[in-house]
Amino acid sequence: MLYAVAALLVMQLAGEWIVRVVGLPVPGALVGLLLLFLALLVLGRLPTGLRQTADHVLPHLMFLFIPAVAGVTLHFERLEQEWLPFVLACTVGTAITVAVTAATFCWVLKRTQKD
Repeated sequence: MLYAVAALLVMQLAGEWIVRVVGLPVPGALVGLLLLFLALLVLGRLPTGLRQTADHVLPHLMFLFIPAVAGVTLHFERLEQEWLPFVLACTVGTAITVAVTAATFCWVLKRTQKD
């Protein structure tokens, strides 16, 4: 489990480094997550330690959103001025997330039914 946590942290650090070096306008954690995804695709399997770590961490995922939501409350005056882009970003982002999640679920379902 310790190796899996270290692997997750290394991927996040690599993502942060890439974002800073290249100057990408996306969070480093997202790039790190994409790196992890690509590494798992290349590996072709999910290591047991990483699966156990994910099974332990994912039920507590909502706690990771608390700081972001609390941070939004510091900018109410800006939200009053720019509410439309904020609402559009939330709506479009949610729709994209639902679509990608559904497509991923269908892909995984087809892949597991072949086995």
